[in-house]
Amino acid sequence: MDKGKCHFILEDLSDYLDGQASDAVCAEIERHISECENCRVVVDTLNQTLYLYHTLPQPEMPEDLRARLYKSLDLEPYFKPKA
Repeated sequence: MDKGKCHFILEDLSDYLDGQASDAVCAEIERHISECENCRVVVDTLNQTLYLYHTLPQPEMPEDLRARLYKSLDLEPYFKPKA
């Protein structure tokens, strides 16, 4: 296992899972996860999480709760109240 490559995997993981990574990056990630069990678990877990997020119904959340959550996560710039 090349621990130096684990950092590379994390940097490009979002693009890889979204299908936005280059062929070379995809090949490198796939080679790495075939050899690195820890990274394979991370990739598989995140991939499953994304699948569940996109397929399960989204819960309703009161606006004030959403605002507090975004504030506590320091995501206020991304908070847009529902119309």
